[in-house]
Amino acid sequence: MSNYPFSYKLSWLPRFLKPSLAGGAQDFAPMAGTLMNPPPREAVRLAFVGDISAVANRTAPDCDPEVKRLLGAADVVIGNCESPVVDKPSAVLGTRLGTHHAMSERFLAEALAAAGIARERLVLSLANNHVLDQGVAGFDETVAALQRLGIRTVGQAANGPVVPVQAGPLDIGFAAFTLWRNADENLFAGRVSMDSDPAGWPRYGVDLLCAVPHWDWEFRHFPRAETRALARRLAGQGVGLIAGHHAHVVQPVEKIDGTIVAYGLGDFLGTAFARQTWPGRIGGIFVVDVSADAGTRGAIASYRLHPFMRVRAGDHERLVPVEALVEQMRGRVEARLGAIFPSSSSEEGVIA
Repeated sequence: MSNYPFSYKLSWLPRFLKPSLAGGAQDFAPMAGTLMNPPPREAVRLAFVGDISAVANRTAPDCDPEVKRLLGAADVVIGNCESPVVDKPSAVLGTRLGTHHAMSERFLAEALAAAGIARERLVLSLANNHVLDQGVAGFDETVAALQRLGIRTVGQAANGPVVPVQAGPLDIGFAAFTLWRNADENLFAGRVSMDSDPAGWPRYGVDLLCAVPHWDWEFRHFPRAETRALARRLAGQGVGLIAGHHAHVVQPVEKIDGTIVAYGLGDFLGTAFARQTWPGRIGGIFVVDVSADAGTRGAIASYRLHPFMRVRAGDHERLVPVEALVEQMRGRVEARLGAIFPSSSSEEGVIA
């Protein structure tokens, strides 16, 4: 049913228990960068978060005020809806075991409120491998629930490969797609975008074309060569910004000419199991300022990855900036981030 290689399936559990640092940070970019100096007079702020699910949570998270402030300051927040939004899961056993994802409309609404994310400023991608975990009926129910909540969506095949979203004075084109699926290809066809070929993407006269891919392999901090090659193809076809999901751990940032690529942002809300090893609890909020000035309209002015930790708190999680962690855990997290991001001090990636 799925399209994962057999070798990948065998490696899933070992890598979940011990996320891999195989690779090197030398070819990648720091956590933060300035591309326009002086900065534009007018800019639009985009904030990308990782996968959102209720699998490892019973109730909505607690969020540190600094995390809420950061997300509340964005003109648009973009994330990946990793779980179908359904009132009653149809895959009962799989949902209990955690292999099939599901979250209620109430949970999603409460989680967004707890994180300070206004629904009218939120865009969620449905292009991921778990979106059909509760069947076709669950997919339809998800689309209807997000419409009721007033949340815009991307990644539906029926809407075409590029969906324009107004962000302040700018029109941003979002192209969301998944390389992976957990169900038969015929079920994904016509419902979920798997179109990763930018040559056929219409531009709609957008100011910035942004890709939101569900790609790479899980629990590896460094992207595979195939993933980086796809990033180069996207950049070569005019995609100016790429923010990826699926790895469930934080991955590096790369600058390809004028294109900025954040390969993986980890989980925003836990999507695997409640008892997850600490490297899988590190997430990132990727903040990008885009120029709205005449002459540089749609150009990326600056970017910054803000790492945080999902700290277990009873039957839910607390989202905490790295600098607010207790000393021992903060040291471990900063060491892990230092292995992923070159020339990055603890000051470059913290919420400020």
